[in-house]
Amino acid sequence: MPYAVITGASQGMGKVIAEKLLHEGFSVAVCARNLEKLSGVARQWQIDFPANKIVACRADLSKKEDVAVFADMVLAEFPVVDVLVNNAGTYLPGNLADEPDGLLETMIGTNLYSAYWLTRRLLPAMQRMSSGHIFNMCSVASLKAYPNGGAYSISKYALLGFSENLREELRTHAIKVTSICPGATFTPSWDGSGVEPARIMESADIASMLFSAWQLSPQANVDTIVMRPVKGDL
Repeated sequence: MPYAVITGASQGMGKVIAEKLLHEGFSVAVCARNLEKLSGVARQWQIDFPANKIVACRADLSKKEDVAVFADMVLAEFPVVDVLVNNAGTYLPGNLADEPDGLLETMIGTNLYSAYWLTRRLLPAMQRMSSGHIFNMCSVASLKAYPNGGAYSISKYALLGFSENLREELRTHAIKVTSICPGATFTPSWDGSGVEPARIMESADIASMLFSAWQLSPQANVDTIVMRPVKGDL
């Protein structure tokens, strides 16, 4: 049975990715900041997937000490890490000239440091096995500046740079690194926005592409996946 770690998995894209991997026979370790949501999701998964091992941990991955707790739990419960999905993230719009003071620190902490710290904690175990696939959930905002991108876009550019450096370092260890750069994708963050779900992508689209990339032969890697709604970005 393969083993996957997915961050930010109590709702939205992370939850759908975890469910896709559960359907495909993975055991999963997940974390999120909201304990009530996370516990409810984990209980339902235990009912729906009784043969799969499910590890759930409340953690705010913008805090280094929470990353350590979650990583230690994963290493204690799982014999290997086959897939790591660094999905935890947050979005707040703004322009650099007038966005609230501290917004950059918040975006970097949640969108970049969470992936950096967790990957570093789990890498030694992956390197010992000379296997594994790391997916970093970037964004089309990692590729092109846009109005109101501000600190968020900076953090996503940085996450893409982290992915590219990590991939180069891990080539000799046979560990794959894939950056996923989605455009507008329907998640609870779009509730109340007035955007029709049919106008933008589904979270299941992202999960399907991630699983397809994981299924490739050991000698093949998809460096970057860019996905957009068929009608273009909003």
